Amino acid sequence: MRACVDIGGTKVAVSLAKAGSRELIARQQAPTAKTGDNDAVAMQVMALIDAACAEAGVSVDSLSGVAVASAGPFVLKDGCVELANPNICGGIAGPSRGLPNDWMTALLEAPLRERFGRVRVENDAIAALEAERRWGALQGLDDCAYVTWSTGVGVGLCVDGRALRGKNGNAGHAGHSFVSTDGDAGDDTPALCGCGNVGDVEGLAAGNAIARRFDQSAAELFEAAAAGDAKALKRIDALCSVVGRMLYNLVITLDLQAISLGGSVFWHNQDLLLPRLQAEIDGKLPALTQGVKLIPAGLGDTVGDHAALALLD
Repeated sequence: MRACVDIGGTKVAVSLAKAGSRELIARQQAPTAKTGDNDAVAMQVMALIDAACAEAGVSVDSLSGVAVASAGPFVLKDGCVELANPNICGGIAGPSRGLPNDWMTALLEAPLRERFGRVRVENDAIAALEAERRWGALQGLDDCAYVTWSTGVGVGLCVDGRALRGKNGNAGHAGHSFVSTDGDAGDDTPALCGCGNVGDVEGLAAGNAIARRFDQSAAELFEAAAAGDAKALKRIDALCSVVGRMLYNLVITLDLQAISLGGSVFWHNQDLLLPRLQAEIDGKLPALTQGVKLIPAGLGDTVGDHAALALLD
């Protein structure tokens, strides 16, 4: 039995899977810990693993491995991953972001290794890319990407059949690329990202940015847009311009065949978003973009759960 852990800025989820099986069982989840000491997330992961094992009626000692797909960025300390995630660690951007801690990093891999034998930690978008290439919409593609539009904006990249990881496992953090110098996109609120940047993709368009910038939740904004509200539709167009340009930049930089899209913001609003995002690619520099398709994640809203599983198979 293996433990599969999905850590995001909003929630932490743990599932179990038998060796050689894609079936996920005994799923446990909770809002991501953001108070107390900076080992709170690691302690939460261990508690959820305990709860999942109890539900499944198996001993924690019988686990053959723990795979963690986590939102980054990562920093390495003594060879172990710590999270420098701006939606978890409040010390990065400071009090103006409103997170209830002053962590610069959150401990993760070291505490898990103290308890479990085999542990692998990977960026969640890279892990989701692997899952999409193995079981989802990117099967058979050697030059592709997975992009999650959720609490944050994450990217996993594959070029020439190899997933890109980088020196600390942080390749693909295009969500923190700058697309605006002043954060202006139809509102008066500076687009402060949790990383401290103003005007990057995540600060402008991530799920948690929408409420800060537009004084309404993402769900409320998309509900109004679906009902035909002109102001909401203008805001959706602005968001798609930001994310779509990021996607275009990935395509022309890496000569990609396709991009698989997931995450809660995209997945629940894909009928509204997909054609707008595709329009940001089609017709622009055809030598590089012709035939490139944006595809909903083949694993649907379970891509995050399968991401960790792909790390152990």
